[in-house]
Amino acid sequence: MKLVQFLLDGNEGWAVCDAGSNTWHGAMQGAAAYPGSLDALAQDSAAAFNKAARAMLLQPAIDLTSVQFLPPLGRPRKIICVGLNYRDHTEESGFKQPDYPTLFSRFNTSLTAHEAPLLHTDLSDTLDYEGELAVVIGKGGSCIARNQALTHVLAYSVFNDGSVREYQFKSPQWMVGKNFDGTGGFGPWLVTADELPPGARGLSIQTRLNGQTVQSANTNDMVFDVESLIVILSQAITLEAGDLIVAGTPAGIGHARTPPLYMKPGDVCEVEIEGIGLLRNRIERRA
Repeated sequence: MKLVQFLLDGNEGWAVCDAGSNTWHGAMQGAAAYPGSLDALAQDSAAAFNKAARAMLLQPAIDLTSVQFLPPLGRPRKIICVGLNYRDHTEESGFKQPDYPTLFSRFNTSLTAHEAPLLHTDLSDTLDYEGELAVVIGKGGSCIARNQALTHVLAYSVFNDGSVREYQFKSPQWMVGKNFDGTGGFGPWLVTADELPPGARGLSIQTRLNGQTVQSANTNDMVFDVESLIVILSQAITLEAGDLIVAGTPAGIGHARTPPLYMKPGDVCEVEIEGIGLLRNRIERRA
């Protein structure tokens, strides 16, 4: 199933699209059939999430052309991002490939939805794109065994880890450059794990800037696959239902080009992952 959160006439709602269908069914906050937000359901349990999604299929059709998209999850418990997870990107960035994932956090204030602006700060002209796979945890745990790791995945989505490079490299810690408000594109929807290959393996991933392909790879190219990330993270950090893992970007970033290719106001950036969907954001100056 695909699940999308949105605003319609100022009210929050969400809808679901079953496999093989192009029709979305949903309900609005305040309606008797509304089971709560996707955030609340994802943080409850996979069973509650799936039960609510199946019930939504019985609700009236929703026309997505008339809604304002919201991030599929607006308030993940944790957003854990992975750097240097494609060898070609590590090489172009001038780093030695690490044998342990390079990890950093994002905050919810950095998220922006499909078709919403990706914000360009006046503090720097170094806003860069990074197309990535997003993994939603549906069952928490610590010290998770590899053969159980994928049972902890609820869904997948698309992410654009917009990075203000000047601020990313102001210190050894990348946090600030990765957390400017409205720079983390997320969406357009969630796709439940059962609709994709195990671990979202073998999916093409592309980023396009103003229609030009600037990144093109396959999720098979990840150094640390989804199972490995869950195992390694859970050794140190208890994963919780509703957590988000953003699994790294391939080569082609603007910062590594000569001359650099940074996003600027008026540009349109698209990230598309096979079987999941296309995330589109126009770059706008932050007010």
